[in-house]
Amino acid sequence: MCIAYLSLGHPGWPVLIAANRDEFHARPAKAAGPWPGRPDVIAGQDLSAGGTWLGWAAGGRFALLTNYREPGRPTPPGAPSRGTLVRDYLLGSDSAADYSQAVAAHASDWAGFNLIAGDARQVCYLGNRDPSGRSRALVPGRYVLSNHLLDTPWPKARRLREALDALPPERWTQDPDQVFDLLHDTTAAHATELPDTGLPHAMEQLLSSPFIISPDYGTRCSTLIAIRADGAALFSEQSYDAAGQPTERHDWRPCA
Repeated sequence: MCIAYLSLGHPGWPVLIAANRDEFHARPAKAAGPWPGRPDVIAGQDLSAGGTWLGWAAGGRFALLTNYREPGRPTPPGAPSRGTLVRDYLLGSDSAADYSQAVAAHASDWAGFNLIAGDARQVCYLGNRDPSGRSRALVPGRYVLSNHLLDTPWPKARRLREALDALPPERWTQDPDQVFDLLHDTTAAHATELPDTGLPHAMEQLLSSPFIISPDYGTRCSTLIAIRADGAALFSEQSYDAAGQPTERHDWRPCA
């Protein structure tokens, strides 16, 4: 994932997630679906390193990951794929707090990441570039995460948050296309608003919209997860080609 919105703690809809995954188009991946041998897990698959970026598992467990943008900083020698952090939580049984604390104990093994893991009862955030060095439980509220720390107010993060804050929770499952339309926002930030992450100006501009289109790198898919208070859930994913045009669309209504 490269941008994700979360709404936590609504009485009728305790978990709402809307996210875009940005990646090189040449990197092989499998669209979201039930995993072979583990049909209780729904997630995409990175076919290069075996992990995933976002997924849902029976019991209402979910996790998502974004990379922390830090050009020029070398990856730790022998670093595991960051996608294994989401994969291992979905396949395991540890609570979000226990899992996040265990990862935090050796978080420097990975390149920069942000991890959100949880269920309808508890959600935890861990960023291994967070100065606190600790995971923390998220209180009810609305959050946005891109390629910096949680709730860093980059222009793209502010745009997406404002748009999804205005959409009533029940609309997410009644008309998921409304969520995908808001995620498909190609509005770039004004030059004066761009963050300075060490990338060339043209690249900062390209990456400044919630939905990214370019021949080599861009938004590969948009995903919606909605968990209702009674445990009913919706997992919906729309895939896109390099021109930003929709391709595969899949919807599941698993029982949490």
